[in-house]
Amino acid sequence: MANHKSAEKRIRANEIKRVRNRYQHKTTRTLIKKLKTSTVKTEAQGLLKEVSSLIDKLAKKNIIHWKKAANQKSKLTKLVNKIA
Repeated sequence: MANHKSAEKRIRANEIKRVRNRYQHKTTRTLIKKLKTSTVKTEAQGLLKEVSSLIDKLAKKNIIHWKKAANQKSKLTKLVNKIA
């Protein structure tokens, strides 16, 4: 249990950040799955732009590692380029 007022505040702040990070990460993963199942090239390109932006935001906030973000964006770009 926290003994100081500042420690209690830090616990509350950490919980709020954890929930927000979890929501953003889950939303991004859902869009990635949607992109992977997409079969229309124009739709996939639009989704890729949106997903890339979200991945960059996650990496900037250190929710995911920046190298993981780069790898995901690369794989998704290759996937979209393969769609005929």
